[in-house]
Amino acid sequence: MARYDENFKLRVVQQCLREDVSQGEVARQHGVDESTVYQWLATYRQQGISGLRKAHRHRSAAFKREVLERMWRDGLSQRQTAALFDIRERSAIGRWERQYHSGGLPALEPKRKGRRPMSKKPPSPLSPDAERSQKELLEELAYLRAENAYPKKARCLDPGRAGGGARQKAQTVQGLRHEQPLALLLRAAGLARSTFYYQRKAQSAGDQYAALKTRIRQIYDYHQGRYGYRRITAVLKQTGEMVNHKTVQRLMNRLGLMSLVRRKRYRSYRGNVGRIAPNLLDRQFQAQWPNQKWVTDITEFNVNGQKLYLSPVMDLYNGEIVAYQTGKRPTLSLVSGMLHKALARLEPSDKPQLHSDQGWHYQHPAYRRLLTERSLVQSMSRKGNCLDNAAMESFFGTLKAEYFHLNRFETLEQLQRGIDHYIHYYNHERIKLTLKGLSPVQYRAQALNAG
Repeated sequence: MARYDENFKLRVVQQCLREDVSQGEVARQHGVDESTVYQWLATYRQQGISGLRKAHRHRSAAFKREVLERMWRDGLSQRQTAALFDIRERSAIGRWERQYHSGGLPALEPKRKGRRPMSKKPPSPLSPDAERSQKELLEELAYLRAENAYPKKARCLDPGRAGGGARQKAQTVQGLRHEQPLALLLRAAGLARSTFYYQRKAQSAGDQYAALKTRIRQIYDYHQGRYGYRRITAVLKQTGEMVNHKTVQRLMNRLGLMSLVRRKRYRSYRGNVGRIAPNLLDRQFQAQWPNQKWVTDITEFNVNGQKLYLSPVMDLYNGEIVAYQTGKRPTLSLVSGMLHKALARLEPSDKPQLHSDQGWHYQHPAYRRLLTERSLVQSMSRKGNCLDNAAMESFFGTLKAEYFHLNRFETLEQLQRGIDHYIHYYNHERIKLTLKGLSPVQYRAQALNAG
C-alpha cells in the first residue's frame, strides 16, 4: 500500500467534504483507491486531524477483544469499527475476528517478533565412531533408503501437501510398508507407532460425518450460501442434532463452503431544509418490547444504469422490517408511503420512537406532521455520522451481500420482486443468533405468547 503524508490526506478529506465533489471523483483525481479515501474520511470524522497521522501502536489482547465486542454488539461493519477505534490496517479487524474464533483470547496476544529459533539437527541414528561394523553400515543404508522413499511417496499421494498431518503421514507409511521396514519408515516420517495404528483404524472405519455433511450442504444450498457455520449449527440444533460449531466449521472447510458476503450507498442529506431533531436514540439499539424503537433510512440499487430506491422501517426489538416502500426516485412519497404502512400496524397505545438520519425527507413538514398526528417521537443521527444509525445500515449491508450482489438482474421489476421475496424470507425464515436462533417474526411471536 502506498504511503501518504498527513498534509496530502487532509487535502483529500477537505475536498471530499465539499458537497459538489463525490468521493469517487476525488479518488480518481489523486490516484487513490476509493475505499482508502472513504477510510480517511471516516477516521477524520471520528478522530479529527490526529486520525490522519501515522500511528505505530502496540495492540493488546484486551484492546482487540474490546474492538470485536463493540463491532458485534452494535452491528457495525469492519470499516466503521476501524474508523471508530482509529485502526489504520484494513485487514486487522478481520484477522482478529478469525483468531478469536479459532483460539479465544490467547490467540489475540501479539506474536513474538524476529526469526524463529533454528531447530536442532536430530542426532544421527547411527554410532559416530569412525570405524563401524558391517551391521551398522547395513542399518544406515536401510534407513537412508526409507528416508529417501518417504517424501517421494508423500508427493505422489498429495502433490500440494507433501508431509502433511498425522493422517497423511500414516497413509504414506502404509503405502511403503511392502518395500521398507515399518520402524524405519516411522522414524523417517517422525510418527509414533501408536499414532500410525490409530490413523489406520480411523481410515478403515469410513466417514463418520457423511450424513452430517449432507445435512450441512442441504442447509447451505437452501439459504443460497447466506449462512455461515454458526447459523448452520443453530439450524442443526433446532432439528435435534447436537453438534459442536467447531465441527461444523471444520466440515464446511472440507466441503469448500463459506458464507458469501458484503458492500454499500445513497445519501439524502441536502443541508437544513426543515427542522433537525435531537439524537434521542444515542446508539441504544436495544428495545425491551415491540414497537418501542424504530429506525429508518433509504438505500439505492443500480441495475443497468437504472436506479431503484428502498425505504424500510425496522423494529429494534427483533430486527423485523415492519414496512417498506420501493420506487424509481427518492421522492417524499417514497418515505411517506412507507410511513403510512408502518403506522397502520400500530395499536392506538403504541407510540414508538422513530430514528433516522438528517435526510431532507425526514426534515420535511409533511413527514413531521404525520409523526405528530400519531404522537411519535422523532430522533435523528448527528450530521455525517452513519454509526448513529448502524442497525439500519447493517440491514442494508446484509440485504446487498446476501441477495443483490449474488444475483444478476435485467430489469428493475425483477429486482423489485426479488426484494419483496427476500424481506419476507428475512422476517420469517432467516434466523439471527442474537434472537436465540429464531427469525424476527418467530421471536416476536414467542415473546407475545410468553407474555
